[in-house]
Amino acid sequence: MFNPSQADVRRFFCSVYAKAKAEQSMEAIETIASLWIDEHPEYHAALADVEAALRNMSQVDEGKTNPFLHLSMHLSITEQCSIDQPRGIRQAVELLTHRLDSLHEAHHAAMDCLGQMLWESQRAGRAPDGQGYVACVQRHATRD
Repeated sequence: MFNPSQADVRRFFCSVYAKAKAEQSMEAIETIASLWIDEHPEYHAALADVEAALRNMSQVDEGKTNPFLHLSMHLSITEQCSIDQPRGIRQAVELLTHRLDSLHEAHHAAMDCLGQMLWESQRAGRAPDGQGYVACVQRHATRD
């Protein structure tokens, strides 16, 4: 199983950003990451300097989103939908996308559910509840 370190993740996204700027060819996962990077121009400065990204790994900026975590969650949700794992996530995200009229905003809502599921799993010391996660996304999709 692939288990990248925090430094690996930062290097990956910085590398993808550099490749995109240089119009270099990319692997499929890099292309997907590049599309999400394009959706977040506010992260471009952080992605432009890999050394600074590595130096700042232990810094937590209160009230600021971690661009590397945020982009990782976009990639995770994209992959989950592509293989429908956990089962039902593809349909739930599609419904949410339709409701919000935006895949990007649907991902952001799904991220809240994904983050909550992971936090609860870690806090309780148990496996992540995939069906609870899907149900959370479905609730977002069916709200009035």
